[in-house]
Amino acid sequence: MAAEEKYDPRREALVIETRTHWDPELANLPEADKLWLSHAVQSQPDKAARIAYERGHTGFTREITVTVADVERLYRERAAQPA
Repeated sequence: MAAEEKYDPRREALVIETRTHWDPELANLPEADKLWLSHAVQSQPDKAARIAYERGHTGFTREITVTVADVERLYRERAAQPA
């Protein structure tokens, strides 16, 4: 995997692919939770705790490793949304 970096708006404009990785501490999350968590973290990459960009021929691949902190934040945000 690429070296850890910070969110980069310039590279974001050139993202052509995304990948989601999981911190080993999250291995026991149900697949249904991983599905919505992956979508949620990729839709707000500027809030991700661990993000990296891998350069390709025509753009960048954004790689986010979902951490426990990301999961806690996303569950809080989900609980705060009106029903």
